[in-house]
Amino acid sequence: MSDNSKRPMKVLIVGGGTAGWLAANHLGKKLSASEGLSVEVTLIESPNIPNIGVGEGTVPMMRDTLRYLGIDEGDFIRQTDATFKQSIKFINWTDNPQPDNPTYYHHLFDYPKWDNSALMWLNESAESTSYANSVSPQGYFADLGLGPKTMTQPQYQGETSYAYHLDANKFSVLLRDNAVKRFGVSHILDDVTDVLVDDAKQIQSVTTVNHGVLEADLYVDCTGFSARLIEQACEVPFVDKGDVLFVDTALAVQVPYEQSDTPIPCFTLSTAQEAGWIWDIGLTERRGVGYVYSSRHSTQAEAEQVLRKYLGTAGDKLALRKIEMRIGYRERAWHQNCVAIGLSAGFVEPLEATGLLVFDVTSRMLAECFPAHRDAMPLVAEQFNRRITHTWDKVIDFIKLHYVASKRSDSQFWLDNRQTNTIPESLQQKLALWRYQLPSRYEFASTMEIFNLENYLYVLYGMDFDTDIAPWTVTDAQQSQYQAQQAQLQQYVQAARKQLLPHRELIARIKQYGISKV
Repeated sequence: MSDNSKRPMKVLIVGGGTAGWLAANHLGKKLSASEGLSVEVTLIESPNIPNIGVGEGTVPMMRDTLRYLGIDEGDFIRQTDATFKQSIKFINWTDNPQPDNPTYYHHLFDYPKWDNSALMWLNESAESTSYANSVSPQGYFADLGLGPKTMTQPQYQGETSYAYHLDANKFSVLLRDNAVKRFGVSHILDDVTDVLVDDAKQIQSVTTVNHGVLEADLYVDCTGFSARLIEQACEVPFVDKGDVLFVDTALAVQVPYEQSDTPIPCFTLSTAQEAGWIWDIGLTERRGVGYVYSSRHSTQAEAEQVLRKYLGTAGDKLALRKIEMRIGYRERAWHQNCVAIGLSAGFVEPLEATGLLVFDVTSRMLAECFPAHRDAMPLVAEQFNRRITHTWDKVIDFIKLHYVASKRSDSQFWLDNRQTNTIPESLQQKLALWRYQLPSRYEFASTMEIFNLENYLYVLYGMDFDTDIAPWTVTDAQQSQYQAQQAQLQQYVQAARKQLLPHRELIARIKQYGISKV
């Protein structure tokens, strides 16, 4: 190796927030533990640019990430105003809404406990119980307002799989402290005034107000929708997916509880509306609520009226914050020596908490495949880009599924979502096949799948998708086994509900006593 190849490699993350500090933690964790690989990680963020701060929902992968990064679960809950999340409850997505009788289904985090669960459920009278309740006790716990774990269960373990709701800004602070103290990441508060690139659009340096010129071997763009490095400096195009996913604007608001003992739902509420849907996330001190809608199907004034009607008197005097979203992803997330992570890389609306999920996945992927030699960077970048594009396409398919599977016909928004020319061909093929046979695990064989067979089953059969099971024979033995499993599940629900605490009480006890590590 040349002397140049032996000097420590430098990574400069530009931008903080959840994306920036997730990247800092993953890079710091992986590269500080790598033998023979010397990497210095620095994050620079502006003290004058606020975070968007509305990514408050996670999926169970975040639980694994926190444990991997060495973060105490009790401290995390205390410091981020976090609550538990066991599912997403989809309200009025299936068919035209009935004001006095809203329909709903749960996309649970517990995977079905038995094989052939969908076939057996479809073979029975589907009206007897929901698909989710036929395969897991979690939907019962969620509807009863119970937490996912007992006080005696160790950190990151529970009766059911779970994720979190959290305050995004407080989470960024927790991640910052962990990266700096545990992994030795350098932190700079300053404004970037210029980005110098060469003719090949490779970054040479960034210029700051107080720290002068900063140079690195790899620059990570976590500057949000502004994409200060990857787009403004490197000129990497954006692949717009607004023709597939119409929701492109959000009105967000934080709603204090009227009473301190108000029960906290152990799930995200997602309530479909005429031009989009409303999220409702319960933290310990407040709710985070927002209406995400299609600006092609609703004016801002109409959207505000919808949201304020949903909030009732609780939201009469609260100011709404408008957020315009770019729907799609970067043509190349890694260009030359610049990698985009977070909103600068892409975004596909907050349904199913894909924002933090993709930020987390791509940050860890970057750390895991970090080039050990500068000359390997182009080869690593090519593989990284191929994987990231695959990830985005799969996420888009899954999000679009929710709109395509709906039978709502009460507004043009829902009708337009089912137009064939708006549905990716890959999803069209899957849905056409699933009319004749059940989804198979072999259709989700890639290790890079973000959403798996079980996730699709919850959405498809929560939305009453019609699969012809006539050619399939269910034996008497299989039917007897299924009925025994249902009885066993009900027995477990009755036993576990005596042990599980109401969600708010569980959070209060954790804040007081913490969670055992053993």
